Amino acid sequence: MSILKELCRWAAWLRPEDIPARVRALASSQLLSQLASIRAGAAHPLGRRLIEGFGPPLQADPRASACVLSGLGSWLNLDDTAYAGHLSNSTVSVPLAFAHSRGLDGPALLAAVVAANECAARITAAATLGPLRGHSAVHTHLAGAVSGRLHCEGADDAVWSNALGLAFAMPNWPLMRAFLASDARLFNTFTPVRTAMDSCDAARAGLHGAVDILEHPDGFLDRFASVPLPDAVSAGLGERWHTETLSFKMHPGGPGVDAAVDCAAELHRQLGPCRPEDIEEIVVEASLYTLFAGKKAASYIVGPGSPLGALVLHTPYPVATALLTGGLTVNDFAAPLLNERARWDVAERVRLVHDPELTRALFASEAPFGEAVRQAGEAAGTWLRDFAGEEVAELARGAAGNRARTAFTSSAKATGARVTVRLADGRTASRQRMIPLAAAGPHTRAHHAELMREKFLEFGGSPDVADAAAGIESMDADTLHGWIEAALR
Repeated sequence: MSILKELCRWAAWLRPEDIPARVRALASSQLLSQLASIRAGAAHPLGRRLIEGFGPPLQADPRASACVLSGLGSWLNLDDTAYAGHLSNSTVSVPLAFAHSRGLDGPALLAAVVAANECAARITAAATLGPLRGHSAVHTHLAGAVSGRLHCEGADDAVWSNALGLAFAMPNWPLMRAFLASDARLFNTFTPVRTAMDSCDAARAGLHGAVDILEHPDGFLDRFASVPLPDAVSAGLGERWHTETLSFKMHPGGPGVDAAVDCAAELHRQLGPCRPEDIEEIVVEASLYTLFAGKKAASYIVGPGSPLGALVLHTPYPVATALLTGGLTVNDFAAPLLNERARWDVAERVRLVHDPELTRALFASEAPFGEAVRQAGEAAGTWLRDFAGEEVAELARGAAGNRARTAFTSSAKATGARVTVRLADGRTASRQRMIPLAAAGPHTRAHHAELMREKFLEFGGSPDVADAAAGIESMDADTLHGWIEAALR
């Protein structure tokens, strides 16, 4: 049996009672988190233009709703990630559209979200050791969108296999120039979700896809993975829940920016209001992953007017903003705040430094790719050297260990940072976070519901809607229908 058929047979028949309570609770928080991200995207000028072009988030045709919801939630880096992939843009947005349209109840919506998470994360994990990762791995959303829709529709596993086979026939490959320098970033989920909707319609009409499209020598993994991990697609189905590796985003920003912003906000509270002339230097020590993303974006940063796609991956501006204001939100990425000269003056004093211990911790955690390195074993060496060089390859091998996880109940995403501020009066202050606030780890497992309530309220959501999220798994169809509309109002 192909790995795609095995995955579809399991996911198509996944029911709410098959999912552990702790996983359903994470999915409830994931719904609230992504609704907050969609609200944030809709409030930004670029999000409003997306709505002008393609209609409101909720439309009569759920396929159109799915595309718009996915686009609005994806491009500010406020979306949730996991091992592996930026899941929620499709795995939450598409089930929301179809649950609202079809009148599903809360348990059915949660099951669809978890099924979509598991399919999208597993297929993404199989290609993690390759040229595309994070937001650029848009194939995640082919899997998430097909799975999220077909689970809501109650389709059988044969339809799933054909729809995914058709969706992965021509998987998207984004060009970094467009991704960083233009508004095309708004389409990084919109486009694969639209492809997925067509693939579902085609499979429903009786068209057949290649069910061995993932592992075939002429298939997806051959093109998209330097070190293919086909076993990741079906490993531990029903026992190893990728949903448990979820990391939630509290503020905009790319890989590693989260922890540095958290530290800068803490330093603001410690030091009090600072003027640019008070700050001599800001040193951000981080893992190689943060430096790698920042280096890609740096050539596109020109101060006020910098493209948003690059800015959310750029550490200096978010850190300077958090140090000066005590936080970072969507408004900081639009005029007039984005044009404040003081922020850019401070951003020019931010210096990034590689910390080998933070890189070691990064690879010891499951996300974003430590688990893939463990699963690949010695075969990961070539990818590691190409990605980051021999020194980091040695760090990664030593940190990751030799045994893949059988379960993700204690998963973590250690994209840490240490921020040190040197003031003009000679004082020095420093803060460190190994795991960003709300990223996968012990604190998030214990507090994700309250953290996501805070996030939803920050982006204008109603307290009543936020409080009701804890009861999604007991909502009937009418209650859920009204809750979704209120969450997006």
